[in-house]
Amino acid sequence: MPYVRLSGFYYYYFALLGVLVPYWTLYLESLRFGPEVIGLLMGMLHLTRVLAPNLWGWLADRTGERVRIVRFGALAATVCFVPIFWQQGALGVGLVMLGFSFFWNAVLPQFEVITLQHLGEASHEYSRVRVWGSIGFICAVVAVGGLLDLIGVVWVPWVVLGLLALIWLNTLLINIGAAGSVERPVDGVGIWHILRQPQVAAFFAVCFLVQFGHGPYYTFYSVLMQDLGYGRTAIGLLWALGVLAEVGIFLLMPRLLEGLGLRSLMLISLLLCVLRWGLIAVLPESLGVMLFAQLLHAATFGCLHAVGIALVQHYFTPATSGRGQALFSSLGFGAGGAIGAVVSGLMWESLGQYTFLVASLAALIAFGLAWVWIKPDLWQPFDR
Repeated sequence: MPYVRLSGFYYYYFALLGVLVPYWTLYLESLRFGPEVIGLLMGMLHLTRVLAPNLWGWLADRTGERVRIVRFGALAATVCFVPIFWQQGALGVGLVMLGFSFFWNAVLPQFEVITLQHLGEASHEYSRVRVWGSIGFICAVVAVGGLLDLIGVVWVPWVVLGLLALIWLNTLLINIGAAGSVERPVDGVGIWHILRQPQVAAFFAVCFLVQFGHGPYYTFYSVLMQDLGYGRTAIGLLWALGVLAEVGIFLLMPRLLEGLGLRSLMLISLLLCVLRWGLIAVLPESLGVMLFAQLLHAATFGCLHAVGIALVQHYFTPATSGRGQALFSSLGFGAGGAIGAVVSGLMWESLGQYTFLVASLAALIAFGLAWVWIKPDLWQPFDR
């Protein structure tokens, strides 16, 4: 039963992402916002990941009340989103996005810790729980894409509100005691000692660059496809194909980790990042190429996310795991995603699809850093 409850959270959380990522930009475009404004507004979704996960991670590690913090964050995100129905200007929409995402972005890193605490020594099975998030994304992106072709993008906020409420309701099913919410592990290794290690610094730099590279994808891929004549159903199916490939890789992840190891998986995935963004930049009008590029999502997100979660567990101690997951979220998905979204918005008017070449360059730099520094087998974090 705990596996069902944990999987349910991921299902609804990433179903919401499956609405926001492909269709929220189309909703913003329907409000007559230009590319620069859309880039800034989408950047706000990522910007709150810089502060919020670290604040809630510190609070959860200090109090041990991780489940209650997750429940509060999910409820607060739902309440903060309600005013969106009365907003038409960029300022009002931006404030709502800033408010609800501050709490929404704080929830996932702490739930990752809860999941790993539930799994205990079976932490290698994490991907089999997390895969339900990918399934939720697929269901949402396909169903909502078809629905919007019928009723229009004006209904997107209603779908978002419904999913936020379902996320909160699912958090009420999590057993507080089983999640270790009152336990506060203590050891003699401070978080700053861990962060000063070159491997850890390089790891977070790689995370930043990977999510910076995803900036144009999350912000303008749907807009690009729509401009090229793809319908919303087709756009939804393209997004779904990418996440379907991600589902497959999550199911295979225990074997891949055992066979290839963390370092090799990261390096291969980063090279495929370079290829994927390059293909979207050069040949977006080719359906066959776009189908192949979407299949590469298995590596560029699926593999890199699973490897990132594993490396956080590898580098950080039980007493710092909440803050470690928070930093993974804030420096990668937060700072990297926010800056990537804003920069892509500024570049889109002049570069258009070739903005994806900047993403490809970022992935290439990340590959160089990983090649030099990411060597988990040589990690000795507690030698003073």
